[in-house]
Amino acid sequence: MKKTAIVLLLLALLLPWVAVLAEEECEFADEVIKFGAFAPLSAPGAVVAGVVIDWAVRQAAEDINADCGIRIGGVNHRLEVITGDSEGISERGQAVAERFIFEDGIHGAAAGFHSAVALAAMGILQENRIPTVWGGPWNDNITANGIIEYEGRPPRVNDGVDYIFRISPSWMMVGAVIADWLISLGVDDVIILAENTDFGQPAAADEKTRLEAAGMRVEQYNIELGTEDFVPILSRIELRPEPADAIHIIITGDTALNLNQQMAELGIAPSQDTICIAGYDAEQSTQFWDSVEDGNYCAFNRTGVIPSLFSERAVELNRKYEAAWNDTAPSFAMEPYDSVLLLADAMERAGSFTDPDAIVAALETSDVELTQGRYFFDYGGHNPELPPDTPAFLWHQWPAPIITVMQYYEFGQSSQDAAVLYPPAYQTHGVAYIAPGG
Repeated sequence: MKKTAIVLLLLALLLPWVAVLAEEECEFADEVIKFGAFAPLSAPGAVVAGVVIDWAVRQAAEDINADCGIRIGGVNHRLEVITGDSEGISERGQAVAERFIFEDGIHGAAAGFHSAVALAAMGILQENRIPTVWGGPWNDNITANGIIEYEGRPPRVNDGVDYIFRISPSWMMVGAVIADWLISLGVDDVIILAENTDFGQPAAADEKTRLEAAGMRVEQYNIELGTEDFVPILSRIELRPEPADAIHIIITGDTALNLNQQMAELGIAPSQDTICIAGYDAEQSTQFWDSVEDGNYCAFNRTGVIPSLFSERAVELNRKYEAAWNDTAPSFAMEPYDSVLLLADAMERAGSFTDPDAIVAALETSDVELTQGRYFFDYGGHNPELPPDTPAFLWHQWPAPIITVMQYYEFGQSSQDAAVLYPPAYQTHGVAYIAPGG
């Protein structure tokens, strides 16, 4: 056993040097291809997710360069990914986009996390013809805005080329799974705690509409990002005549984790009476348990392939992630990673990194297997007619992400070992919910 451990340790130490040696065997052109990646690296953004996103896009560039970079016309170009701190703020995201375009001279944009940032930045990315693959934001209008008008603003695209794509799901996709799960459990009374942003408010409104249509009572409280003391809101919840059947936290970052712990400390949820549905960051189990020590039996949604279905490519990325973070790779590592690889693949197939229209045409006809599955786009310039009743967000939207509801049932558990509750096709423990103590 000792010899095996020593060998594994030596291999881990040698792997970075192997990548360097692989690069040295490649002949790179002088001109470097540059991508800009958006990540919340400081408050009030979800900093925990931001540092993971930064790691993921850098890892993607390292892997691409180890394979001789992006090959255009028989010439290898090294890829450089520049991460900009969006802070989770729309104005900051727009400023980062401007810097990427006018100072850094990027050829494409990727990653992302907060919907407010994506909505604010994509206008200038579109105007300057920057092919963009969002991997993180959920607001429906990030892709729907390509073909419809919203909030009194004109559509991003009329008869021209649309440079904006997304491989993370829209909220309508995610919310439908959570709502269907709650409906399947037969709950009657739900509380939604939503962040007061372009992510939280549309997400809460959509879920509330779905649950009320199923006959449920839904009560909503709005939370400002950066809030630290939740006693006033939680006290109101405690004073209800009857406890809610479920409480769903539609909040990101430290705000969600702090709220979750305070709610659990007070015994509100998770409890025998009330299901806890934790925030988006809960799948990052090390950070979750460090912040929410009383959060056992909380459920959470995972967007993207579940660990039991990891492909060889996903297993390899997860191995690198575990070495760096001692945790299972969450969707907000895999989505940014894939967004960089997908954009690089399109450039290679387009035979150019300076012809944005050709890159868009290549993206629209993508058919490539990466860590989260096989990427393709049903609707875009290659197929512009959406059939009646087709959701508008499916324009330039990857339509096939896996979305599941999972649950921790042991303290300190890795998300890789958490139970998959819903949909039934992915269920791992034969039940749709594990009651506390069950």
